[in-house]
Amino acid sequence: MSYALDYSRSGAAAFAGASERAAFIRRTYTHLAGAILAFTLIEVAIFNLVPRAELEHQIMRFFSMPMSQLILFGAFIGVGWVARMWAYGGTSQAMQYMGLALYVVFQALIFVPLMFVAIHYRPNDNILPTAAILTLSMFGGLTVAVFVTRKDFSFLGSILSVASFLMFGLIVAACIFGISLGLGFAFLAVALACGYILYDTSNVLHHFRTDMHVAASLELFASVAYLFYYIIYILLMNSRRN
Repeated sequence: MSYALDYSRSGAAAFAGASERAAFIRRTYTHLAGAILAFTLIEVAIFNLVPRAELEHQIMRFFSMPMSQLILFGAFIGVGWVARMWAYGGTSQAMQYMGLALYVVFQALIFVPLMFVAIHYRPNDNILPTAAILTLSMFGGLTVAVFVTRKDFSFLGSILSVASFLMFGLIVAACIFGISLGLGFAFLAVALACGYILYDTSNVLHHFRTDMHVAASLELFASVAYLFYYIIYILLMNSRRN
């Protein structure tokens, strides 16, 4: 999920040789796959090593705090900013990987409450595998669309930034006034995530430098995780209604 980032076109993958560009794209998506695998292993470790009662206690303790959603969203922005600063700071490759690792771990922790409900309260609904299939299908379809058309979606940057601020405003209003955001908000979040996937994939093709595979994979992972989160949320809401 990039935020109106601008790169020097002279070093962009679009202007590199075919073999160099292909290697950059391969490294980017290999790192993305590694980030998704690391995320999955962290979740498996949490749910297998932490007792259910302790996990539930910690989740309930956090969400009983006033403005817990706002605190979570603020942490999401703060950690995302630090992770990107490390990933984009081309001074040290180790720092770039630390940025990606930080973001993956933090996302894994954010997902715990939602996954806890899906695993322990809706075990027969296959919510997580269904959400994973839907997420990968949507991500794959959008990725293919960008690679086939080779369209530059960088114009979406300002639109997505405004939409993100509006979503943030809705979350703040919900926290202050006790409003339930519901399915409508979740579908808007899915649409926003799809927009970011188009934008980030386009940046991989047209704007990222060929030495920015770690940063590129972080942006793609952020968009995929955002999409996955709200697809799980929608499936949970739908399961409760049925």
